[in-house]
Amino acid sequence: MTELYPAAVLWDLDGTLVDTEPYWMNAQTALIESYGGSWSHEEAMDLVGSGLWRTAQTMQRHGVTLSEDDIVSLLSEQVMQQISVSVPWRPGAKELLLAIRQAGIPTALVTMSIGRMAAHVASFIPFDAFDVVVSGDRVTNAKPHPEAYLLAAAELGVDAAECIAIEDSIAGVASAAAAGVLTVGVPHLLSLDDSPADVLWPTLAGRGVADLAKLSSGRAARRSAATAPASTGATS
Repeated sequence: MTELYPAAVLWDLDGTLVDTEPYWMNAQTALIESYGGSWSHEEAMDLVGSGLWRTAQTMQRHGVTLSEDDIVSLLSEQVMQQISVSVPWRPGAKELLLAIRQAGIPTALVTMSIGRMAAHVASFIPFDAFDVVVSGDRVTNAKPHPEAYLLAAAELGVDAAECIAIEDSIAGVASAAAAGVLTVGVPHLLSLDDSPADVLWPTLAGRGVADLAKLSSGRAARRSAATAPASTGATS
């Protein structure tokens, strides 16, 4: 059987393409401490994969008096400054992204970071990486809601169920799965063992387009089997 390419590959950003979660934690800690508060690693981990406006509300509960939008902007600027010093690519991510582009497969970046943050990271990629960018300031409902993935598929003009998503967080995996996207979980800071990921890869290092095609072909075969008429065993 000829293996089937996915209609598109939909990428998460923070923790999947780039290891920016420590940058976000540093920015959160600095902001809260500037207001005389304290911020634990456990509290920071609870926000991994969440929308930035949820983060902003959490910062306010810890004494930050800025508006939600100002908090989102300030944290994003601090993270972008850290990225400008060093882009922390996740193992194998940029290489797989390049292979996908060379194969002519459409791609989207689906992130809860704001648009200028997504553009900042993309500016360090030495090729045209994404056809569509869906950022946190473009959706009403943050991950784990499926809105961002459904919007990405719609803007690419493809069926979400024929796409593959690559995610590292519980909220991200839940978002993609709820949109009907075949979801590859690549655990990083959090375990995805109890998540709705279709498959878990410990790393993207060494992965290629053939691995994605195998996943798409497997889903197509399962769908075909599920919709095929049941045999009655009768003979004429």
